[in-house]
Amino acid sequence: YFRQKLASWKTDLMRDAGQTLQLLQQQSPRSADQSDRATTESEQSIELRAGDRARKLIQKIDEAMQRIEKGSYGYCTETGDPISVKRLEARPIATLGLEAQETHERMEKTQRD
Repeated sequence: YFRQKLASWKTDLMRDAGQTLQLLQQQSPRSADQSDRATTESEQSIELRAGDRARKLIQKIDEAMQRIEKGSYGYCTETGDPISVKRLEARPIATLGLEAQETHERMEKTQRD
């Protein structure tokens, strides 16, 4: 079930990335109006950042699919405990159980502050 869910998600992301690339290639980078050119460049920057996020997400999907093949999918990488199906439904690329994720986020917040 999760292999299929991940594969479908990856396919959607790759299709969207291809459409974004086509759109960026079709947009004219030259405009006489500076305001129009700035707007276009800003839109392109947003699209490129979204594409980078999608690329990173695709990598995480691939890693999750590898964990499925190895038999380690669905287990917390820190505690070894099973990750709840509810959590995996919400975030199929999850590598941490809910408690471990909360602890990780608290540590990040503490280090940031």
